[in-house]
Amino acid sequence: QVQLVESGGGLVQAGGSLRLSCAASGRTFSNNAMGWFRQVPGKEREFVAAISWNGGSTNYAASVKGRFTISRDNAKNMVYLQMNSLKPEDTAVYYCAAASRIFIPTPDNYNLWGQGTQVTVSS
Repeated sequence: QVQLVESGGGLVQAGGSLRLSCAASGRTFSNNAMGWFRQVPGKEREFVAAISWNGGSTNYAASVKGRFTISRDNAKNMVYLQMNSLKPEDTAVYYCAAASRIFIPTPDNYNLWGQGTQVTVSS
């Protein structure tokens, strides 16, 4: 079964840090660009960060640039999102996603999604 499973979410105070992990299983994802998205109830899902197949290229939403870092370990089939200087507006369910191409696509070109992990930042 091919799947993505996120972990590492939780409750943190503003200014704190969390590291999200995405474990890919069922096949290798070393030839897929990967991304992180987030969604707040009642709002559309928004792009957060993406990384190319070999980690050579990354892309971030303006709202998280300089605070979040996406990385991957292809040997472990893992993708990470290090989140620093968290703000209450970062509160959301965070989703890991895989694209069907090696380079970072547009946000609407991800075709495999995890179930999400909740991140709550208190003020």
